[in-house]
Amino acid sequence: MSLHPLQTPHSGYHWNGSSRLFFEGWYYRVTLPDCGQTFAFMYSIEDPTGSQSYSGGAAQILGANDEYLCRTFPNVQQFWAWQDALGLGHWGKTDLNQTPECLEPGEFDRQIQEGYQATATWHQGKLYEPNGNSAEWQYEITPVYGWASADNTQQSTAGWMSSLQIFEPGWQILMAHGLATGWIDWNGNRYEFNNFPAYSEKNWGGAFPQKWFWLNCNSFDNEPDLALTAGGGKRGVLWWMESVAMIGIHYRRKFYEFVPWNSEVSWSIKPWGDWQMEAKNSEYTITLTGKTDLPGTPLRAPTAKGLMFVCRDTMLGAATLELKSRQNNELILKATSSLCGLETGGNPWDEDWEGKCGWSI
Repeated sequence: MSLHPLQTPHSGYHWNGSSRLFFEGWYYRVTLPDCGQTFAFMYSIEDPTGSQSYSGGAAQILGANDEYLCRTFPNVQQFWAWQDALGLGHWGKTDLNQTPECLEPGEFDRQIQEGYQATATWHQGKLYEPNGNSAEWQYEITPVYGWASADNTQQSTAGWMSSLQIFEPGWQILMAHGLATGWIDWNGNRYEFNNFPAYSEKNWGGAFPQKWFWLNCNSFDNEPDLALTAGGGKRGVLWWMESVAMIGIHYRRKFYEFVPWNSEVSWSIKPWGDWQMEAKNSEYTITLTGKTDLPGTPLRAPTAKGLMFVCRDTMLGAATLELKSRQNNELILKATSSLCGLETGGNPWDEDWEGKCGWSI
């Protein structure tokens, strides 16, 4: 089942029914540059067997002004996901007595009092916190870039070995850039949008990185055809830990990839407030800076003991990137944004984290 020609590897659900420690998480985002707001939706399922105290699903939203909303769905039997394409959902409150599945939008609206469903081209849901905070949303998605140049075969973000259970966790950008049309109701304030920037990614496995950082933006000043995803982490590889990082740029139908197997990537990340990255391969160099004076919002992420507050995000970061040709030092692109997603997670973050990985070019 391929819902669109830009479907990436790893779009389907990875759980194979085993009892080993396992989680899978999905991230959908819409940025509204006209009002300077972003809505990031984070879904997860942990221990799908339902045998642990922390088994179950969750839906988190980082909404307007970095405000936070979270609901948990303890019943793993009410979660569904497609194995061969991007599609997932979790039913919270409903009178339906059937196996959960993707519903027609109108049917979902009528039958599901709380929950969500998401595919590569559609996303909707309803969440209500006991304190009165609420969110409802429905929007269509038109993918523009997956994870490769526009006309090329879509790639695994972590390379071909990401199909093997060697790296924990796996990570895949599902849609580096897309266009969203629809509406979001956030605590009674309705936001309507037409062809605004959208993004999605996922991760999965038996362990989360010990420590990580992340920068993401596809709403740049005067550059509507530009998408950035960058990040790094200290992750498990069989029986040891390694530190890795990457930068990916989609710009005017071309994919500029800086990963450890084709580039040298370096970083200097403060515990919060300042992200600096550089990378070079045989053809290009890139420098990337993210900054924020905002305090950020604590978010939950999977751990060996279930979802815990182990990361901090803002969707209102300042970003600057420069891409140059190595052949003549020609400036290909210089871009800025005030709507960049910035994150640090894991521990310890007692001091700046400086690192380097990849090939010396």
